[in-house]
Amino acid sequence: QVQLVESGGGLVQAGGSLRLSCAVSGRTFSRFRVSWFRQAPGKEREFVAAISWSDGGTQYGDSVKGRFTISRDIAKNTVYLQMDSLKPEDTSVYYCAAGYLSTINYWAQGTQVTVSS
Repeated sequence: QVQLVESGGGLVQAGGSLRLSCAVSGRTFSRFRVSWFRQAPGKEREFVAAISWSDGGTQYGDSVKGRFTISRDIAKNTVYLQMDSLKPEDTSVYYCAAGYLSTINYWAQGTQVTVSS
């Protein structure tokens, strides 16, 4: 079993930065991948970024490329989402998720990110 605990959401002005953290506990496995998704009210859930736990390979959604950076610290069992040049349209609930390759088996509780204009 894997548990995910998020932290780091909040309110920021447009153009600012925030860093989200996702602490991973439990047993990871081969081809374990951690992802970030977001969902705003009335909108579909959107893929943000993902990272391979084993080799650090990354993938990004088109709307965040060049502005967001996903990384991991294996010693701390934590995945980070550094969000720079934030826009009001980035306002959403952000979810950390994990599983085997692109399959999502585990979800965190979600954290609110609000970007004011």
